[in-house]
Amino acid sequence: MIKYKQYSQAIKAIQQQQQGTQRLLRFSSTNVTGSTNDDRKTISPEWQEAKPYEEIPSMNNWSTLKNMLPWGKYGKMEPSKLLLALKDDFGPIIRAQAYMGRPASVITYNPHDFEKVFRNEGIWPIRPGGEAQSYHRSVHRKDFFEGVEGLVAVHGEKWGNFRSIVNPVLMQPKNVRLYLNKMAQVNDEFMARIRKIRDPATLEVPATFQEEMNRWTLESVSVVALDKQLGLITTNRDNPDLKELIRLLNDFFELGLKMEFGFPIWKYVRTPTFKKFMQTLDGLLEIGNKFVNEAIQHLEEEQQSGMPEKPDSEKSVLEKLIKIDKKIATVMAIDMILAGVDTTSTTFTALLLCLAKNPEKQEKLREEIRHILPNKDSQFNVNSLNNIPYTRACIREALRIYPLTVGNARILANDTVLSGYRVPKGTMVSMISTGLLQDDAHYSKAKEYLPERWLRPNKETEGSSECPHALKSSSPFIYLPFGFGPRSCVGRRIVEMEMEVGIARLVRNFKIEFNYPTENAFKFKLINVPNIPLKFKFIDVEN
Repeated sequence: MIKYKQYSQAIKAIQQQQQGTQRLLRFSSTNVTGSTNDDRKTISPEWQEAKPYEEIPSMNNWSTLKNMLPWGKYGKMEPSKLLLALKDDFGPIIRAQAYMGRPASVITYNPHDFEKVFRNEGIWPIRPGGEAQSYHRSVHRKDFFEGVEGLVAVHGEKWGNFRSIVNPVLMQPKNVRLYLNKMAQVNDEFMARIRKIRDPATLEVPATFQEEMNRWTLESVSVVALDKQLGLITTNRDNPDLKELIRLLNDFFELGLKMEFGFPIWKYVRTPTFKKFMQTLDGLLEIGNKFVNEAIQHLEEEQQSGMPEKPDSEKSVLEKLIKIDKKIATVMAIDMILAGVDTTSTTFTALLLCLAKNPEKQEKLREEIRHILPNKDSQFNVNSLNNIPYTRACIREALRIYPLTVGNARILANDTVLSGYRVPKGTMVSMISTGLLQDDAHYSKAKEYLPERWLRPNKETEGSSECPHALKSSSPFIYLPFGFGPRSCVGRRIVEMEMEVGIARLVRNFKIEFNYPTENAFKFKLINVPNIPLKFKFIDVEN
């Protein structure tokens, strides 16, 4: 309890520092303009005309509380369905009071609000959530992290300094492309694995195919994070550390869901769930740190053996970060391993389901891939991924049909008008996009898988109902699978290349089918994860 109070006070100090810096730099806001000569403020007409914060429909009443109990209306709903039910019951904006250490918050389903929130997120955006994970790094395992806690649940200047160091290394496409050949090799192993495990008669893979995809994604991210292959797909399948890592990752999402969306009793009492979550994070840290230390030792041995130092253009992510700060390199590599498995395998599952259920789109994709891979075993080159617009459109559309998360959240750095109501700075705002992505009010033919909506129009489509411009969303702020602004996903470039290389090799080798229902294909566990047996059918493509 005492330690949590210290942690909570630190978070409040960051928010106050953020707001103080905002006033100092005089960033413009929706409602206030600052004068450089004095402290007088001009209230905008929008703020003056807006309704008071207290008039936002509130779910803080006895009937709502009863509905949240296990036997109530919302009690057994998973979070994504609960959020949609709240919208139906309360409308497009909802207010919740602070409780049990959680701040006052607003939930909005209005895309115009999304843009306003992002425009008022401040110089060090605060993305709420991950409090228990942050506690693990700042208090429980302070001895290991020593103040270098990564990016996920860190805020303020500490977050800004870490991000400014890793951004140039991870966000530059030319840096990520260094791993193209190694990632392609991982994909070749994955193709061989599919051929080995599929049923000779039906050509279907086992229902446990999700584990194979988890191994593929972990192997792919290890190539970037550790500059080495772990052998997960073939040679090292029975490694106990790797099996334990996959088990712990599953526990992380199961327990994390309870920590994030359950009543936060852990802030006052060390509950069994809290203790198990700490143990899970300890286990992930131990295994991740072991892998990183082995990679660092390998690099040091190369240096001691007299091997000439590589030019910067050929150094791995790990090598570049070690040169800056070994602790930052270690924490970033661990986070890449932990964050790069379920997120990518979920996205890839969504893509496979969409292509399997839309064979004409799959064939169109295959025709594009034939230009960069004339033969099934053709090798990628540095220019292979420069001109694959339909491939990227297929991936983007799959993320629209099956989003990874329910939305985004921020702490307002300025007073802001949302949906006609005054919302004070310091308020947590959850922006729920999951229901909007398949809403005809925001996307034409919203229920259909149409990668064309992400393409530029050409002479053949312009002016027709299939013109991509006619299919795009009502607001660019509805679809943000990698987040927005300074706190957007730092691993975006890596994930994009992993997906592009993976699907290119797969459709070039196989015709993909899925001959089962896809209702409730995913369930929410901090992110959406597969919820059905993934018995894909992989039919060999003629060369």
